[in-house]
Amino acid sequence: MFETGLRRSSTTATPAASDYPAPARCCPEVEILDSVVIGAGQAGLSAAHHLQRRGISHVVLDANAAPGGAWQHRWDSLTMHDVHGIAALPDSAPPADEVGRANVVVPAYFGDYERAHGLTVLRPVRVDRVESVGGLLAVHAGDRSWTSHTIVNATGTWSQPHLPWYPGIDAFRGEQLHTHRYPGPDHFAGRRVVVVGGGASAVQLLGEIAPVAADTLWVTRREPVWRTDDFTPERGREAVALVEDRVRRGLPPMSVVSVTGLALREQEQAAARLGAYDRQPMFTRIEPDGVRMPDGTPWPADVILWATGFRPAIAHLAPLRLRSEHGGIQLDRAGTTALADRRVQLVGYGPSASTIGANRAGRSAARGVAAWLAHTESSASSA
Repeated sequence: MFETGLRRSSTTATPAASDYPAPARCCPEVEILDSVVIGAGQAGLSAAHHLQRRGISHVVLDANAAPGGAWQHRWDSLTMHDVHGIAALPDSAPPADEVGRANVVVPAYFGDYERAHGLTVLRPVRVDRVESVGGLLAVHAGDRSWTSHTIVNATGTWSQPHLPWYPGIDAFRGEQLHTHRYPGPDHFAGRRVVVVGGGASAVQLLGEIAPVAADTLWVTRREPVWRTDDFTPERGREAVALVEDRVRRGLPPMSVVSVTGLALREQEQAAARLGAYDRQPMFTRIEPDGVRMPDGTPWPADVILWATGFRPAIAHLAPLRLRSEHGGIQLDRAGTTALADRRVQLVGYGPSASTIGANRAGRSAARGVAAWLAHTESSASSA
């Protein structure tokens, strides 16, 4: 369930168009698209919009049964006031609703956007693997397949929750769950809850759980970094730039949120007054009835909530061998083209895994697709 790895590439050389067989000789009986977009979240819809504007033939494949990307799976207590319009799509104003549930309002907005812009989205279609066939890419989903010159991978991270292993994790007699399956604050009423993780989701969920729980314990591997100034657009761009630098070097991406710092919102002040944000270091082991702290003190617990984030959902790209020797997929300076295979654009990966960079990544990916198509057409005409 938590598989996120790809096989590592045996070389770091960047292939050129001439390194691939001529696409025109491959699969003449199969319809060949210019691009296949895998995923219909914010980054995927942005990419499809920009591909359409350029007249590039494509289809969007989405694993979900309905529009909305990961937003449709968010917890019920997350409102539009909490997300501050960050789900806006290109050439479209975000919903004005500030009190509605984000998992209802955003999916409706995405669905309206697909219809208004005439985007072709096939769902539910879960892609199993992408393979190189001649000079083309074959995208497989069960017994269905699509052949294309390029792909735009926009599968994000939501389907790959990260659950770290700790000594004793299988011995715990209470309940363990990841934020991926967060059931709402009422589920924790009157219970002793350990929240693990130093990101924004841990802070937000502690804000809901602490006022109703019997007690909470917040543990992180590192001291949390609190933001002392306002989160301005400039700060957002700085955060994206830090993640972009990592993927340019082929390192595994960090989340954008991890470099922006944490801040308490108005709705989290009640939890702060209860001491919920008095962070403690990670426990040394999990025991049947709770956790054991570094000083040897036991902390009895009914629930362990793992707010430990997500990993890129890219296992289906394994046959393309995109990983660098550093463990990540190395991208170009624009932040979307895979240097190991320039037929592949990645959005919702690295700097665009946050809504901060999703729209820009969609535009960049369409530009990358157009550049590859022009390059291969030029190579074919000169052959």
